[in-house]
Amino acid sequence: MRTFIIGIYLIIFLICSLPIMGVITIIHKMDPERADRMALHVVQHAFFIIEFFSGVDLTIKGQENIPKDTAVLYIGNHLGFFDIVLTYSRVPSSTGFISKQSVFRVPILRLWMYRLHCIGLDRSNVRQGMKVILKAIDYVKNGTSIFIFPEGTRSKTGEVLPFKGGSFKVATKSGCPIVPVAITGTDDLFENHFPWIRKAKVSITYGTPIHVSELSVEEKKALPEHVRQEIIKLKEQQ
Repeated sequence: MRTFIIGIYLIIFLICSLPIMGVITIIHKMDPERADRMALHVVQHAFFIIEFFSGVDLTIKGQENIPKDTAVLYIGNHLGFFDIVLTYSRVPSSTGFISKQSVFRVPILRLWMYRLHCIGLDRSNVRQGMKVILKAIDYVKNGTSIFIFPEGTRSKTGEVLPFKGGSFKVATKSGCPIVPVAITGTDDLFENHFPWIRKAKVSITYGTPIHVSELSVEEKKALPEHVRQEIIKLKEQQ
């Protein structure tokens, strides 16, 4: 029943949100920041409804660690679809996700993703991957946070997979803080019961920001594994 309700809700939202998208597009021409806030609130509201229907038992820790006065790079471990739903509904400001390119093929959804500054990544195309990183750096410099799952794919065992180093250039080149995000249990909501959505306990913990500008050259080189270990520690504390 949950799967059916959420599926129907998503279809209704995508169709009925088109006029809202039109209004936001018009406002964006006059006031981009206001348009970004409106888009964020609309999608967050939709995600909160999906969260409610999913029956998730959610525990959140460390949300006060997210800086409110600057764009950040969120680095999280990846378990499934609900990683995005549950984290995006709680970001305090304009935030774009780096997502696999195939998601942008979904009609209407891709319009919202573009409006929210999400970026499609083709993992098989190295040149396109560099363009994605450069675009993400530009977004951060202009005040939009970026959320990345640098494992490159979701973990099917719960273990935090090795991080791809290219993602961290968003922080090292822009100077923005990195916020580690540890996630557990989202795969029990959906992927472990595919195609059904079931109740599950989920924990999301935000770690202390890592200020890249204060790191030495050697520390920056070791950043991917350092952040990975921080996330592993956060998961162990959940």
